[in-house]
Amino acid sequence: MKLSINRLAVAAALFSTAYAFAQTYPARPIRMIVPFPPGGSTDLVARVVAQKMSDAWGQQVVVDNRPGANGMIGTDLVAKAAPDGYTIVLGTIGPMAINASLYRMPYDIARDLAPITYTANIANVLVVNPSVPAKDVKELVALAKAKPGTLTFGSSGTGGAPHMAVELFKILAKVNVVHVPYKGGGPSMTDAVGGQITGSFASMPSAVGFIKAGKLRALGVSAGRRSPALPEVPTVAEAGVRGFSVLDWQGLFGAAATPPAIVNKLNAEVVRTLAMPDVVERLTAAGVEIQTSTPKAFGDFVRAEIRKWNGVVKEAGVKVE
Repeated sequence: MKLSINRLAVAAALFSTAYAFAQTYPARPIRMIVPFPPGGSTDLVARVVAQKMSDAWGQQVVVDNRPGANGMIGTDLVAKAAPDGYTIVLGTIGPMAINASLYRMPYDIARDLAPITYTANIANVLVVNPSVPAKDVKELVALAKAKPGTLTFGSSGTGGAPHMAVELFKILAKVNVVHVPYKGGGPSMTDAVGGQITGSFASMPSAVGFIKAGKLRALGVSAGRRSPALPEVPTVAEAGVRGFSVLDWQGLFGAAATPPAIVNKLNAEVVRTLAMPDVVERLTAAGVEIQTSTPKAFGDFVRAEIRKWNGVVKEAGVKVE
């Protein structure tokens, strides 16, 4: 009985300490790591959210770009950080779901990271150079079947959402097209516009301008529903490839063992920020679809995504290039 009382006393003391810590959090600047270079959609979301959080909390939320190894370098910094809520990462589908099937990871997503909230979806859009004689997805599939192994589709690199979109397209449409990995979405877009490759499953924010200027032709949106940024463009599934759906999602994580009270405080502030009308307007115009969640729901979603993409990687026989 005395042992049980002692354990209860220790548990109560720990809870009290964690609660007091959460009450004063944040007491110093927070570092929000973006595991990619500046200028992309993840960086955009991070900077919008960080500025609003800084204003609300009176403590600077500093965006720290730490690119490399398909997002693993920046993510690993958080996995190994103190679990105090002062180092967090805005992760994406690559380092948080797909990489587990492609690389020997320096961190374990389930063991080393604490989900905080889903933040956004970035749809990819299937684009081709205007010289390609395919006006819709069905015509593209027919062209790919007539000329197996000759159509080339660029991506921002092996293991990212645009690459996985190509692999899923190959499986579901039963076509043989060639994936061409680039060191970033920008070079891929340049070659698609220039006609060096057939096209790409491009990030919506990076492709919209080229589409509206007539430099690329949009055939289908990768997500399960149409994008407000291109409402006239059907989804790839609508256009004939049943079951196709790829979302380049984003979400916020801290180090594992971060006190639940701090996780919940971060969750509430980010969810509140992403519901602000000016934030919604700015991100929606850039092709970003805001989506938030509870920490638990986000953790469940990430685990399901790991299972999904493990199956796609195995079926497609994807190897790190």
